[in-house]
Amino acid sequence: MKHKVKVTVLDKKLYPELQQEYCTEPNSGTCPCYNVGDEFIFYRDEVRDDFWRVGLNTLVKTNADPDTVAGGPKMPFCSEAWDAIARYIYTGLQGGSIMKGWMKEENVMITCCSDGTRPVIFKIERIDYE
Repeated sequence: MKHKVKVTVLDKKLYPELQQEYCTEPNSGTCPCYNVGDEFIFYRDEVRDDFWRVGLNTLVKTNADPDTVAGGPKMPFCSEAWDAIARYIYTGLQGGSIMKGWMKEENVMITCCSDGTRPVIFKIERIDYE
């Protein structure tokens, strides 16, 4: 059995009152790195090791220019997002339970990056295949 991991951007939030109060750029807006609906597939096998490349070129679906999306062909995942989701991706690539007992399915996790004024919400899924 092999395992790959699919990451989907479910939502992007914005807290403009926090940006106004705390950010040097008070009108930063939503995260520019990802778009709702973006999908990424991570492999770790004899041919590819997307984990150690920080998700570079894992983008498989977007409505934007792929060159402007983190995880596309030009830039790896954002460091704030990567720090929040890498452990789940790695666990899934090893065939492990991502969040047993918390989520309805042990191979799925819903999480977000740690940007407090404009978080991105991700769905992470371990996909088993032959």
